[in-house]
Amino acid sequence: MAKILVVYASLTGNTEEIAELIAEGIRQSGGEAVMKSVTDCNAFDIASYDGAVLGAYTWGDGELPDEFLDFYEELNEIDLAGSKAAVFGSGDTGYDIYCGAVDLIEEKLKERGAATLQTSLKIEYGPTAAEKEECRKFGQRFAEACAAVS
Repeated sequence: MAKILVVYASLTGNTEEIAELIAEGIRQSGGEAVMKSVTDCNAFDIASYDGAVLGAYTWGDGELPDEFLDFYEELNEIDLAGSKAAVFGSGDTGYDIYCGAVDLIEEKLKERGAATLQTSLKIEYGPTAAEKEECRKFGQRFAEACAAVS
């Protein structure tokens, strides 16, 4: 059974809801999901898990939210070679850069050596009924991929 860290930053509750649905999918696949707000953990916690799913809403013109900045900077201090990761987030297509925070996190994880096991999940605002199922499947696929690679 894979033990997976789900870290998120949420302002309006949309990204937290996505995180909860992903965690639900992880559990449906037999994995253990440990959810933490980005303000309640640090990047060094990733090493204690079989995989990490990181999520944030996008602020302004494609930027990371302020509460994610410390975690993001801490990623520069750790070697993630051998780590398994995936990224998700919420955004607004009304901006030029849609879900830019998701792209920034994914790039940083790859730069630090983590293997991103699936395409990042981007949701506009809060998830629709169909997207809720997509979030659960995202978690299921990640848990299954972590178990297969472990």
